[in-house]
This record gives sequence, structure tokens and C-alpha cells, in this order.
Amino acid sequence: MRWIWPLLFVLGTCWTALGQEPGSDGKILLTVILRHDQSKTLDEIDDHLAKTGFNKTFPPEGVEIVSYYIVMGIGHIITLRLPPDKLRDVNVAFEKGVWGAFRTEFYPSYDYLPIFHELKQTETTSQPSPTPAAKTPETTPEKSPTPSETPVQKRRLHRRTS
Repeated sequence: MRWIWPLLFVLGTCWTALGQEPGSDGKILLTVILRHDQSKTLDEIDDHLAKTGFNKTFPPEGVEIVSYYIVMGIGHIITLRLPPDKLRDVNVAFEKGVWGAFRTEFYPSYDYLPIFHELKQTETTSQPSPTPAAKTPETTPEKSPTPSETPVQKRRLHRRTS
């Protein structure tokens, strides 16, 4: 029974630390995809955005645009950083501004790049580098490819007849 209190203390400390890592400022990331309405021309889409005032009113106060890309064949991909209580304002801004010119998709997201770099660094330092002598042709026997368990059909050439 004595070990339960220290265990709870350690777990509570870890839980607090983990909860503060991604977004210690309390803000969330939101990735928004605005898919072009392909039944409209670019001029019609631009006119719609001008008429609704989207370019003037977006982003709402307290919302930061982290990235804004135009992707050919898709549309706009925008990543926002915002406090959770601004989520409604962001939703309303898109409803009033872009509906009719775009289909909207919203994805909560997080920055994985620092985690990726940390994992890559950990894997690089934990794996021993192979010695050159270990990979010489004399010490490594030639291996033939393992045959597939399922038979592979041979391809037939199709010739055009005139």
C-alpha cells in the first residue's frame, strides 16, 4: 500500500507534463480545406469572396494563420492557431464568407515535426553503424530472391491488328 502514493504522484506529474507539451499556450491547431466549387469560374469565386467580405474579416480577432496554401486541383488549405473558445467565431466566418464558393472541411491537427525529429534522432543514436568488414562480398553469401507463394501470371503482349 505504501507504493501507491508515490506511484500516483509520478503518474500525476507525467500527466500534467504531457498535457502541456503540444500547445502549452492553450491554443489548438485547426486545418481547414476549402475545396473549389468547380462549377464556378475563378472570377465567380473571387466575386463571391468580395461580396461576403471574407478577405477583410478573416481571420477573426485572436486567431492566427499559421499557413495558407493554394493546392492545384483542391483549393485552399489553411492552418490556424486559436484558443478553443474562438472555434465558433472561426466556423461562423467560414459559413458567412466561403459557403457557396467552396466546400469546407475542418481537421483538428498538431505539429508533428518536432516529435518526428526527436524520434529520428533517437533511432539514429540507438542503432550501431555497420562496420565495413561486415558487408564485404566475401563474408556475405549471395541470396536468391524468395519465390512467391502465389503464382504470378505472365503478361501477354497485345498487338494491334490493322
